[in-house]
Amino acid sequence: MRTTVGIIGAGPAGLLLARLLHNAGIDSVVLESRDRDYVEQRQRAGILEQGTADVLRAAGAGERMEREGLRHDGIELRFAKKRHRVDFPALTGGRSVTVYAQTEVCKDLIALQLKEGGPLLFEAEALAVEGAEGEAGDGPRVRFRHGGVEDVLECEYVVGCDGFWGVARQAIPEEVTRVFERTYPFGWLGVLADVPPSHDELVYARHDRGFALLSMRSPAVSRLYLQVPEGTDAGEWSDDEIWDELERRFETGDEWTLERGPITQKSVTPMRSYVHEPMRHGRLFLAGDAAHIVPPTGAKGLNLAVGDVVTFARALTYEKETGSAELLDAYSATCLRRVWQAERFSYDMTTLLHRAPDATPFEDRMQLARLERIASSRAAETDLAEGYTGFPFG
Repeated sequence: MRTTVGIIGAGPAGLLLARLLHNAGIDSVVLESRDRDYVEQRQRAGILEQGTADVLRAAGAGERMEREGLRHDGIELRFAKKRHRVDFPALTGGRSVTVYAQTEVCKDLIALQLKEGGPLLFEAEALAVEGAEGEAGDGPRVRFRHGGVEDVLECEYVVGCDGFWGVARQAIPEEVTRVFERTYPFGWLGVLADVPPSHDELVYARHDRGFALLSMRSPAVSRLYLQVPEGTDAGEWSDDEIWDELERRFETGDEWTLERGPITQKSVTPMRSYVHEPMRHGRLFLAGDAAHIVPPTGAKGLNLAVGDVVTFARALTYEKETGSAELLDAYSATCLRRVWQAERFSYDMTTLLHRAPDATPFEDRMQLARLERIASSRAAETDLAEGYTGFPFG
């Protein structure tokens, strides 16, 4: 097999890149190790920044998002039983976010790719990326296994959208790599519940017992999270214990109440920050979790991946139209500027709202002082709103 761009991974990053390249008249092949059902049911992110929603619309993948997605014009911060709403449009010149699950983004992009795009091979396991240093016409290659048979995909470029454990990142020599990493001593116990959300926008709660988040997947399905110790087993928590703890952490000084319902799914997400530099080696480019991971507090993971593939698609289109590789050569530096701002924002949100296991009374007071500053200063509130709604692509 031969193509211009070999894409490893059919998550939202790989699928969107294939769509952007198709619209630019550039052929690609997508290899995905899992089956279609797994990709379409994999629960991950649910918040689309303004820029991400705009890109999906422009790519022709926004029709169902427009119909079923939930536009949110703000979030609510809770601390010391107080409530403060951050108004995104008023602080950012009209920007907002959209609640639309990654599962639905993938379903939309898969349908478009199978209908109009190039080959999308499910259950095609990438085994190795070879020849990334080669010139055009002389590599790289992706060795993969599909239907029990090994094959080779010859490309002009390879984009690894295959996550932290994928083969793309492993193909970059250690001697040219720098890794920046931080792990946190807590995780998120996340649940899906068949109950309408108890608030019409996301609620981020700082409490002495730990962080809590009220989110949603639809008008009828709530998504909720609790800060728990690192290594917690979700099965250790009964449904009643989860609801009781959520009520404690969301407590307010008014008559707001948390509605309960059947919990249909439980899982624990570890919290870590990770950046791989550079994001390019020869004709191999990394995108999404293959290059960077953020704690979910800032809702940046999916949106960073979109920024990466938009940057790559623009750069390759520019080379096609002008013959200049200037933007491709700048890919890593361009992406990393945005990545580090998102890492900074996610770190700030995490340390603002979570209570470390060894937190001192001084650190508790510092958290509350930071929250009071956001609630009382338009400048501080604007910085949060600009970060949450998204940093510009490119």
